[in-house]
Amino acid sequence: MVDTKLKITDVKTTFADRWLFVRVHTDNGIVGLGESGTWGYLEASERAVQTFKRHLIGQDPLRIEHHWQYLYRNSHFRGAAIMGAISAIDIALWDIAGKYFGVPCYQLLGGRCRDKVRVYIHVFGDTTEELIEGCLEAKRKEFTAVGHLSPFIPESPRMTHSMKMEDAARRVKAYREAVGDDVDLCIEIHRQLSPAEAIVLAKKIAEYRPFFYEDPILPDSFHAMAEVASQIDIPIATGERLHTIWEFEELIMKGAVQYVRPDVCMAGGLTHTKKIAALAEAHYVKVVPHNPLSPVSTAACVQLDACIPNFGIQEYPHDEGVPPKSELIKYPLKVEKGYLIVPDKPGMGVELNEDKLGEYPYKPRRFVTSLGEDGSVIDT
Repeated sequence: MVDTKLKITDVKTTFADRWLFVRVHTDNGIVGLGESGTWGYLEASERAVQTFKRHLIGQDPLRIEHHWQYLYRNSHFRGAAIMGAISAIDIALWDIAGKYFGVPCYQLLGGRCRDKVRVYIHVFGDTTEELIEGCLEAKRKEFTAVGHLSPFIPESPRMTHSMKMEDAARRVKAYREAVGDDVDLCIEIHRQLSPAEAIVLAKKIAEYRPFFYEDPILPDSFHAMAEVASQIDIPIATGERLHTIWEFEELIMKGAVQYVRPDVCMAGGLTHTKKIAALAEAHYVKVVPHNPLSPVSTAACVQLDACIPNFGIQEYPHDEGVPPKSELIKYPLKVEKGYLIVPDKPGMGVELNEDKLGEYPYKPRRFVTSLGEDGSVIDT
């Protein structure tokens, strides 16, 4: 019989560059690593971790579901900062469990469904030429999908609705012509359109066969998103701002989404996103985990991706292989021909590089909200 009398002895937080890491220490020396996804409000999330620490000290780290419920139901006030803290702690507890039993986290979550995880890599640029070159560079590196790919660039202040729609459609056409059918296009709108505009643009670009149409409108109204979905022929991907299975249930039941985008570092860690994936599976909806953070987030995503049958594709930041990300992490995940190889190391499979943490001081997110040409606020 396995002796599981582990105790949590400390919970430590570390800011590095743009990220907040959480490490849970135990009395036998195992340390679990997690990350909060509340970027922009990481200081608030860090304070929530410190509050939760008072409960966790002395507890058995393997009672993961119990701790999730205890932290989540501790107060009637919740939200992004709280959920980011719970997510980071939950990921760290799964990391401890995997290390304790000598298996990857996915083995404890039902076992591996796949050996590798298909990704779409970010493409950035301020001009059409830069964006096209980014797509071509991804193809040269043997990625089979590109994303974070906007049809918009900084507009002329006199751009009319007609010009805006035509310009965006021409750009998507250029992306498709550049890469052919060998690369999927994950079109990211960043909530910039009204429902009416989103419908118009989707009908214009449908012939270029986007993999999905991400956040075409503000995600606050599931009814409005469902109305857009009902009138277009491109799958909608959304959900990165949602925190709980109950929000995802409403989104799915309204027919507003074909690819859900839970953030493992925001939507309750591995414990809760596994449940969100199961809910989506029951409705033939695939999962595309949101992943704009550090390689710790990427590692957590891959643990989820490996063990769910309705995995769609994984978001993969373009800067994963360069500093600071490449230096902050030991044992980075391997990328081969557009796939992340599912690791077989115990736990999450990655560790922070202690020798490098001090070289990348914390960079708080600038508090700047975008304004339109007329001075009104634009969602970011």
